[in-house]
Amino acid sequence: MKIAGFGVEEWLNKWEKSATYDISQSTISSMTMQEALALDGQQGASFYQQLDQEKMNYGWIEGSPEFKQEVAKLYAHIDADNILQTNGATGANHLALYALIEPGDHVISEYPSYQQLYDIPKSLGANVDFWHIHEDQNWYPDINELKSLIRPNTKMICLNNANNPTGTLLDKAFLQQVVELARQVDAYVLVDEVYLPLDDPDQFTSIVDLYDKGIATNSLSKTYSMPGIRIGWTASNATVADLFRKYRDYTMICAGVFNDLMATYILKHRDQVLARNRQLVMNNLAIYRDWIDSEPRASVVMPQAVSTSFPKLDVPEDIEAFCIRLLKETGVLLVPGNRFDMPGHVRLGYCADEATLREGLKRLSTFLRQYD
Repeated sequence: MKIAGFGVEEWLNKWEKSATYDISQSTISSMTMQEALALDGQQGASFYQQLDQEKMNYGWIEGSPEFKQEVAKLYAHIDADNILQTNGATGANHLALYALIEPGDHVISEYPSYQQLYDIPKSLGANVDFWHIHEDQNWYPDINELKSLIRPNTKMICLNNANNPTGTLLDKAFLQQVVELARQVDAYVLVDEVYLPLDDPDQFTSIVDLYDKGIATNSLSKTYSMPGIRIGWTASNATVADLFRKYRDYTMICAGVFNDLMATYILKHRDQVLARNRQLVMNNLAIYRDWIDSEPRASVVMPQAVSTSFPKLDVPEDIEAFCIRLLKETGVLLVPGNRFDMPGHVRLGYCADEATLREGLKRLSTFLRQYD
């Protein structure tokens, strides 16, 4: 089995710890432990009271019952037993694809999107067709293109909602059209749902609440600002969950006692977390919009209050070379668009803390002036 290098992760692995002003990440500014523990109003007393009683043994294999129940509350029609805990959403995507995709299967993947969703199926021997999204259509996929791609033997359609790197959100009406096409050929629809639109979360609809063969993957890393605990999950119907269990046993024993407890604690206090993050996102989005309006060498299709964006930069050099020079000379980190096979663009994570965002954008503009 051969697989392509993971462009974004290879870039971040090499450069992210060198950055002074990291505006490359798609997480909403990560919480400190102090911030997280303050959510209960007792400086974490409730959390530590439970943790102090726990042996550091293997944890619950699929996630604790409390964790699964809290996750199930995020969906309208999913039983807690059909939630399986994973090592982040990357582990969830890997599990779903590993369990369901076989050599010769036909897969349709939104493109560009998170690289797992097309290169893992390729590595498993699937025939992968790209469902392209285009900037001149506000990065929104065309349902007629999906109609032309789908085959009687299509096994799975892979989506990223909201999209990484563009921040484009697919609404319920559009997803229903995707479901109708998938249903005609009995295909699965796998959707990585780690980004929630915080301006109006109620407008978001999970694929598992629309389609019995829908599979949702998610985590606490982006919307919930806790990537450090590496907790994700799959949500699916009972038949698919049972299939996942068999494959999961080969890839993961458990997430660990501390991680499961912290994940459950964060989910129990999700209203406070989302309120914190909504304020940060909306504030930073206004700062970012003002910067775009004033920076002649940058343009963007604005994201819908999710924590990633994909601006185009008017620079007369290779975009990766530009990003390396930018980092070395100013301390500002972006992800070059060629890491998504889209040169000329960059991923800009505007949901860093406000001070980092402001200084990062200021230094980026100063650096761009060399081309004027």
